[in-house]
This record gives sequence, C-alpha cells and structure tokens, in this order.
Amino acid sequence: MRSSQFILLLLFSIGSPLLFSIRDSILALKTPLEQSRVEILLDKTDQNYCIPSGMISDACCDFETVEKINNDLTPRLRELSKTKFFKYYKLKLYKECPFWKEYGMCVNQACAVETTDESNVPEMWRSDVLGALQTSQAGTFFQPFKKCEYTDQDFCVVEDESDSEGVFVNLLDNPERFTGYAGASASRVWKSIYEENCFNIIPPINNNQFNNNHFASSSTGKQLGNILQNVARRSDPTDNEEICFEKRVYYRLISGLHSSISIHICNEYLNQTTGQWGPNLECFITRVASHPERLQNVYFNYIVLLRAISKAADYLNGYEFCTGDKNQDLQVKAMVSELLNVARSCPETFDEKQMFASPESRLLKEEFKARFRNVSRIMDCVGCDKCRLWGKLQISGLGTALKVLFSYDDEYLK
Repeated sequence: MRSSQFILLLLFSIGSPLLFSIRDSILALKTPLEQSRVEILLDKTDQNYCIPSGMISDACCDFETVEKINNDLTPRLRELSKTKFFKYYKLKLYKECPFWKEYGMCVNQACAVETTDESNVPEMWRSDVLGALQTSQAGTFFQPFKKCEYTDQDFCVVEDESDSEGVFVNLLDNPERFTGYAGASASRVWKSIYEENCFNIIPPINNNQFNNNHFASSSTGKQLGNILQNVARRSDPTDNEEICFEKRVYYRLISGLHSSISIHICNEYLNQTTGQWGPNLECFITRVASHPERLQNVYFNYIVLLRAISKAADYLNGYEFCTGDKNQDLQVKAMVSELLNVARSCPETFDEKQMFASPESRLLKEEFKARFRNVSRIMDCVGCDKCRLWGKLQISGLGTALKVLFSYDDEYLK
C-alpha cells in the first residue's frame, strides 16, 4: 500500500478523533452526574486525567505542543481523508491466524465490513493492473510478479496490493467504532501482544481487563474521584530504571495503539436504548482515564508519527498522487504540501537517533522488528472484521513510521 497513505491516515486516525473529539464530547455531557465526572476528569489542579501537561516521557516536546499542532492539522487531515487517494484501502481481510485456531468470530452485524467494487477505485489500483506480468532481466522469460511478506527494512507484514484475494474498503463507510467484539477471542489477542511480544513489560491489569465490555458501574463524582486516585497510584510499567530506552519506546507504541483503539470505541459507542451512536463516558473512564499513562502513550504515538512525517517530508512533497482525476490529484498534492509545512513548523518531537546507537544494540533492533512484525501478524487473529481492518491499518501505519525512522538515513529521503 502507498506509504504516504499509511502514515498520514494513521496520524488522522490516532490524532484528531482522539485528542480533539473525546474531550469535546465529554464536555458536552449535560446531566448533573455526568458533569460531576467531567469536572474530576478535567481537573487541572489534580491528576490531569484528560488534559496532561508538561514533557512527554521519552520525547522531546510537551503535551501542549502536541495539542497545538493537532489543532492545526486536524481540519487538513479531515479533508484529506475524504479524497479518493486516501479513503480507499486494500487488504487481505481474511487470512488464517498464524498462531492459533481462531473460532471466536463476531456475529454482531456491527463487526461486518462493507467492501467496495474495484470499478469504484482508480484503474491503476485494480488487480488486473497490479497483477500484470513482468519480464526477467534476460528478456526471454515471463514470471508472475511476487512480493514477499516483508523485507529486512520492514517493521510489519506488508499487504500485497496485487493479491487477487485482497478487497478494497472505503474507510469512510467503515468508521472505527464499537462493534460488541469482546470475550475470550479479544482477550487472547491482547494477552498475546502484551505477554509474548512486549519484552516482558506487562501492564498492571488482570487477565479479565485486556478487553471487555463491562464498564464501571454508574458512580457519583466522589466515588469516581476515589477510583481514579487509587488507580493512578499504580506505577507505569516503563518506570522501571532497568528497562532500556528502546524497550520503553516499544511498549509505549503498543500501549498507545491499544488506547487509541479503546478511545475510538468509546467515542463511537452504540446506545442500545436509543439506538444512537455517541460517546460513552463510563467506557472512557474504565479503559483510559483511570490509567493516565495510557492517554500519555497516545500522545507519544502522535509525536513519533509526526517525526516520521517530518523526516519523510521531502519524499512526500515529491510524491505523485495518481488516481486518474488530475484536478483532485493536484489538489491532494497541494493539501499534503500544506500539511507537511505545518508538521515541519513543529519543534523537535522525538529523537530516533538515541535508539540503536551502539554496536551492541544491533541485535536488539532486529528483535524489536521481529516482535513488531509478530504484532502485525496477530491482527489476522482478531475475530471481528471491522476491528481487524482498523488493527491492520493502524499497525501498518506505525510500522511504516518506524521504517522511515530506523531503516533510512535522512539523506535517502531527500
């Protein structure tokens, strides 16, 4: 898939709905009970549950800088996400789980993904074009174009656009939201990610809290305050001084991804009484707000993505956005250029040169990549089609950002 689409789409996915919409949504809640909860969550004098301040751990900038740059980027990203180049995504939606037999398929209608016929996408993206034969160097033999799952530079398994089993999805028709997918299947996915692929950095939650739909019971403002105070005393698993910088970064990326998914679910939650979609405050409290480090790791993901975009800015400025619609392609190119100018105006956010700097860390870098690739494979074990779609998209975006940061020198992307 087009690398520029991956990074920019993920920045939109993680950033704007999450740092912008959630807070506005909870501020809009009207009942006295809801307002009492909001006052606690947004209390700047206490734990700063929804408005963290100061420097972001393991980063080069503060939360306020991220808020400012996100406010500038959000409207641009919203418009980009509506264009033909960015709204279509091709993937192999149904692949066998490589690690275990997966029987926990979601039967809820909300889990379904609406695919789009190839006739709706640009001609040069269609299977008959991408699957064309190529000539060998000798010029006397023809062989099918083949693509391996990943190269040495990749941090995730790469979707093969020429795969005839791949399907096109209009992301605007399939927003990331609550689907009802939970239970043993969902829990197994996150347990595998954290317990087997996070360098033994385990979040302070029990087995029943990896993924479920059972949220905190309706509590008074005072009760909620006590809950948040008690939970906030739990230490961040990356606070251990024995955990090296590279492993802390890895864990923050996974935690930030998990929190991003949770917040999207809570922000687009189905009220089964009214049948309306909207924010679910109890969901947000239970999954994110009562664990301040989770929200902070979302900001961390954002600055890593922002740094990757800034590093690849020259490459992205020269990229040809080809969809067959010349006017829209020129418009997209101009929109991306404006977005890159905003991103570049941001002070330094993350210094990737601190990572894998010593000769001894070469093996750690390979292990880092191998574990991240495993996480991308685990996405095929998700038993909900829509959850799998967005899991694959987001892990591919993070993997592309890591590839930009750690597989190429600055000069290569000029």
